[in-house]
Amino acid sequence: MITQEAVLAALATVDDPEIHRPITELGMVKSVAIQGPKVTVEVFLTIKACPMQDNIMSRVRAAVFEIEGVEDVDVRLDVMNDEQRSALREKLTGPKKVIPFADPTSTTKIYAIASGKGGVGKSSLTVNLAVAMAQQGYSVGIIDADVYGHSIPGILGLTSTATFVDKDLRMPPQAHGVKALSMLSFKPGGKPEPVAFRGPMLAKVLEQFLSDFYWGDLDVLLLDLPPGTGDIAISTAQLLPNAQLVIVTTPQTAASDVAVRAGMMAQITRQKVAGVIENMSSVMCHHCGEPMDLFGSGGGELVAELLTDALDVDVPVLAQIPFDVKLREGGDNGEPIVVAAPDSDAARAIHALAAQLATKPRGLAGVSLGLTPKNG
Repeated sequence: MITQEAVLAALATVDDPEIHRPITELGMVKSVAIQGPKVTVEVFLTIKACPMQDNIMSRVRAAVFEIEGVEDVDVRLDVMNDEQRSALREKLTGPKKVIPFADPTSTTKIYAIASGKGGVGKSSLTVNLAVAMAQQGYSVGIIDADVYGHSIPGILGLTSTATFVDKDLRMPPQAHGVKALSMLSFKPGGKPEPVAFRGPMLAKVLEQFLSDFYWGDLDVLLLDLPPGTGDIAISTAQLLPNAQLVIVTTPQTAASDVAVRAGMMAQITRQKVAGVIENMSSVMCHHCGEPMDLFGSGGGELVAELLTDALDVDVPVLAQIPFDVKLREGGDNGEPIVVAAPDSDAARAIHALAAQLATKPRGLAGVSLGLTPKNG
């Protein structure tokens, strides 16, 4: 005999594809009706135009069909009212807007991917790192903090924009298992529309990305910072004091000289520098088998050495990613190289780097130790 308890237990195995919590826990199960071998389930969608409604229906149907004796499953959809959406928002984010990643108890590792100048492949590396981490089983998010020059959606292959459940509950879109957010979701004119903000607005945008969206329980959050040492770099340190800097450079001396400045921000912001990535390193010649230094050599080591001396801490070279035209092609096509060419040398190096950063100790920056100085 099919019971209400058995159906609800089956539905408890169905996660909302965007929130990643059971639909029973989120108040999305409106009703369950059992008539012999037929089960009818009514499900609340958060919004009428929910982009994942077909996914939810198929998951519910599959879960209920697993119950012994069920021969027919009818899934019907309804939409939450304002009061129900408000209750859902409070369940997920609490009664007040906060930046969950800034909480000292947060276990999310946060890396701010920085560079001194543009053109070093920072955004492509950020996307590929995130996708590689997701492939390794981690929950990962990206914030495209380059408000003026946002490029993450195209490189990641995002085909949807943020989901607005209500004015206080929004969810970032996903691609390749990675949640990502950029200014594109807020530009009615699409990609060509410029962002004409003065400096103070940039900090507000970053704060809203962090506090107004439900990111869930992330293992790793990556921020793709704009080149240089301006407003966003400073605001990141203020809003996320536990974020560690990862400096991207190319082997070229001219690039490494500029990259050092991005790392030196740690003296001002009191952040930890996790290390240096040298992108576009030597590539093996297909004809002679010898390495070719298309963009010079030694830039990553130079940046690491200079930052180690200046900051008086060990700043390692985390990885040297070989030059590969597929890395550029993947960025243009929205198919990261770790997906399109997983056996390439560049993809293997990125996967090794992803595993290293995902398991790296978070450090004590920004964390309250609960200690009180003793007088005298």
